Amino acid sequence: MSARSSGRFSIMVAMYKFFLFLLLIGGGWLTGCGGSEVEPPAPAEVTAANSTNALPGPVVTLEATNTFIPYIEAQPTVTPSSTPTPTPTIEPTAAATPSPTPQSPVTSVALQPVIAQGLEHPTFLTHAFDERLFVIEQIGRIRIIEDGKLLETPFLDITDRVGSFGSEQGLLGLAFHPRYAEQGAVGAGTFYVNYTDYNGDTHVSRFTVLSDDAYRADPESEVDYLTVDQPYPNHNGGMLAFGPDGYLYTGLGDGGSANDPLGAGQSLTTVLGKILRLDVDAASDAYAIPPDNPFAGAADTQPEIWAYGLRNPWRFSFDRQTGDLFIADVGQNIWEEVNFQPAASAGGENYGWNIMEGTHCFQADTCDQTGLTLPIFEYQHPQGCSISGGYIYRGATFPQMTGNYFVADYCSGIIWRLFPDGQGWQSDIVLDSDLIISSFGEDVNGELYVLNYTAGGVYRLMPGE
Repeated sequence: MSARSSGRFSIMVAMYKFFLFLLLIGGGWLTGCGGSEVEPPAPAEVTAANSTNALPGPVVTLEATNTFIPYIEAQPTVTPSSTPTPTPTIEPTAAATPSPTPQSPVTSVALQPVIAQGLEHPTFLTHAFDERLFVIEQIGRIRIIEDGKLLETPFLDITDRVGSFGSEQGLLGLAFHPRYAEQGAVGAGTFYVNYTDYNGDTHVSRFTVLSDDAYRADPESEVDYLTVDQPYPNHNGGMLAFGPDGYLYTGLGDGGSANDPLGAGQSLTTVLGKILRLDVDAASDAYAIPPDNPFAGAADTQPEIWAYGLRNPWRFSFDRQTGDLFIADVGQNIWEEVNFQPAASAGGENYGWNIMEGTHCFQADTCDQTGLTLPIFEYQHPQGCSISGGYIYRGATFPQMTGNYFVADYCSGIIWRLFPDGQGWQSDIVLDSDLIISSFGEDVNGELYVLNYTAGGVYRLMPGE
């Protein structure tokens, strides 16, 4: 990887990528990920490097198939009180323990509105180790919901550098450092974002909260840890999450177009089509390679790689109790999938793309599946078009949901529940909503939320009747 040069992008390159976007995508957010795509010729060269707004396309409106979600008036925006919410000291992460088996899988869920609208194309929700909810807007802002109200002033506004010309571009990921709330600790007051710039390239950057205002981060505090050239506007991944080991994990798609024309999914010479594992505490302005990364020190590989064979790992999550990793990978034309990595894994799993799509050989009757890790769950496109991965419920409010993993489809609004039965995973539809579900989110207490991309709403997940 080479250092990023501030002048390496030209207007010609930006116009070329935007022209490719018009030819290839032309559709709504994420729907192009899992729909029928046409492979264009002459892909651009892929490079990755370490270093220091337009609105997204229209979304096709789907006819509602479920009337459970009530419509409520928008919640008013408010200005935070002068005294910020106190942030508790974070206890060290306990060693992973076996997951307790819930008494039974849930058979239905419901969605309780937190705010029904007011956000501009929300793409993710998380917490900063207190009761506030932090929601990212695709255009390049991070907003705060406190006490059921959407605060007027953004926590961070970087719309001046976030490009969202393509429907799968923009501000896509957010992760607060595990020691964000520990004053004086390494990582205190810092958080990481994943976004695409006006040239369509990916950045993983660190920002810092203002020392005198817990409700605002400094947009000038950016430290660019990773920059990846994106050859096409789609399949950018975007997820960020700190694992139980304290390392930062980030997901990158296979570079885009259709059918993986670059062969990125199966190539260890590129970071595209991968989940990366980075040590962001080793230095103040750069990441280091964890020494136990599966390809650290290997020839002709990228040492950042933790897992590969992925098409577009839009959302993944760690079970906060066990450390197990669930990876939802957006499919090509037929199959959407969820992959599973146990906490004891040493990494290096090959999840099959583009040899496989789900558990099926891709564009072939037979294929060599040697060494591949196949998904624990899949569904076909008649049930949706693009998977939005979720979480295992570990909250205390609804004990009947404990140990159930929830996942949804962006287009259809269907929510599934996965449940371990000792032999595999049971899967059932537990809600057919009328939402365009871009993402799930988890708060400090382990409660789960669903984001409605088009209306800009946030809903709390709870058991159904």
